[in-house]
Amino acid sequence: MEAVTRDKLVEDVKDVLNDVEQLMRQAASAGEGQAVELRDRAASALARAQSKLDGLHRDVRRATREAAQATDHWVHQNPWSSMGMAAGIGILVGVLVGRR
Repeated sequence: MEAVTRDKLVEDVKDVLNDVEQLMRQAASAGEGQAVELRDRAASALARAQSKLDGLHRDVRRATREAAQATDHWVHQNPWSSMGMAAGIGILVGVLVGRR
């Protein structure tokens, strides 16, 4: 569900940026009064996009922090398993690097 929300946000931001690009093209060929209105609409669309991106940034930071806390908790609860997994990953990386 979270991926769907992120995909929707990305689509929304792309739509806003396309709208802004179109408004800027219209403003370039419009009269002075209309150009001011179009620039204001573009600025508003950019502010909405920035707000959405800020929300996504907050969500990603929160999810990252929660994942780090969960990992830290698991490692403290299972120290020997953690060391075994780290050793296994180290061996795997060593084998893969040694192949070159």
